[in-house]
Amino acid sequence: MANHKDAMKRHRQNQKRKVYNKHYKSTMRTLTKKFRAAAEAKDAATMKEMLPKITQLLQKLAQKRIIHKNQASRRVSRLHKLANVSV
Repeated sequence: MANHKDAMKRHRQNQKRKVYNKHYKSTMRTLTKKFRAAAEAKDAATMKEMLPKITQLLQKLAQKRIIHKNQASRRVSRLHKLANVSV
């Protein structure tokens, strides 16, 4: 455990950030699973509705550095590829 005042503050900040990041990552995974389920069911309307939302979320996470920008790009690319194949 941290002993210095600034190290203790950093620890508190990291704990808050961990909860914040966990929420966003969980949301990202949930939306991706729903999108893939819609693709599996060949539900074009749902996929068309969800794709911009997921893309926007992934770009936002990359901008906030919750995930790496290349990871966001890769995920968006794979989802678009899946949407084009499923339609």
